[in-house]
Amino acid sequence: MKAMVLTEIGKPLVLQERAAPPTPRAGEILIEVEACAVCRTDLHVVDGDLTKPKLPLIPGHEIVGRVQACGAGVDDLTIGTRVGIPWLGHTCGCCSFCQSHQENLCDHPIFTGYTRDGGFATHTIADRHFAFELDDKADPVSLAPLLCAGLIGWRSLKKAGKGKKIGIYGFGAAAHIIAQVCIWQGRDVYAFTRSGDTQAQNFARELGATWAGSSEDQPPEKLDAAIIFAPVGPLVPTALRALRKGGRVVCGGIHMSDIPQMPYALLWEEREVVSVANLTREDGLEFFPLAKKAGVKTHCIPYKLEQANQALEDLRGGRLSGAAVLVP
Repeated sequence: MKAMVLTEIGKPLVLQERAAPPTPRAGEILIEVEACAVCRTDLHVVDGDLTKPKLPLIPGHEIVGRVQACGAGVDDLTIGTRVGIPWLGHTCGCCSFCQSHQENLCDHPIFTGYTRDGGFATHTIADRHFAFELDDKADPVSLAPLLCAGLIGWRSLKKAGKGKKIGIYGFGAAAHIIAQVCIWQGRDVYAFTRSGDTQAQNFARELGATWAGSSEDQPPEKLDAAIIFAPVGPLVPTALRALRKGGRVVCGGIHMSDIPQMPYALLWEEREVVSVANLTREDGLEFFPLAKKAGVKTHCIPYKLEQANQALEDLRGGRLSGAAVLVP
């Protein structure tokens, strides 16, 4: 197999050739990777914002591939079945959170592309219970961003509630997917981008956004809820200023810079700030059929596996409209 490997925090990934993956253990599957999207969380892992990766590490947690082999006890998948592997790669099943249907908060989780090897490779091993069966006829490159950008976007939208006017701060991979869901649901999308990023603003309008502007701007109407995908803490008070009374700000990222001191008046009148952590398998069972029904089209920029460092740098520099996807 080939893989792009993180050997040292803050350093570029290294292309390595390795022996074929071992036979999957009980409950696991071996996957030949067809595509793996590049997520901002991968940047946080590579840059050391997330501080406990296994090293050396193969990043990548938006994996689409075909089952090549099944471990003992996996009798509900056949060789060649297409599956998707998300960020949450395993849970203990016995902690209080797992027992109360909150497996996204498991006390002893394993994360794909962080504490176990991921999909920046030609092959990977995964827990069958955390593998979603996907459309066999769909384009694997287009499917890949749904495995995190889509799932976290969906969980964030559920947290945002049922309001009609939804603000989205940071118009990248997750935003462009969940904006399409919002518009299909009949909601109004207000897109906020980096100052002067007219490309992202035009992209949002092309998708059907009601309004698009800079994160420093106030929308023409008060928002029912705002979702922040950009890892920028100062956007929290900014988004609170844009909310109606009783509105909610949802922080959709796994990492964010510090939220600055702010006046209590921004939070008063029953405004709320909440975070989203990881995902559940139930989110996937809800989201994948809904995305198909809504006609979600992911905008993808394909890169060769060997170009993973360039894809990460393009994401870091805000040069992507949509999602970068590695194709082994």
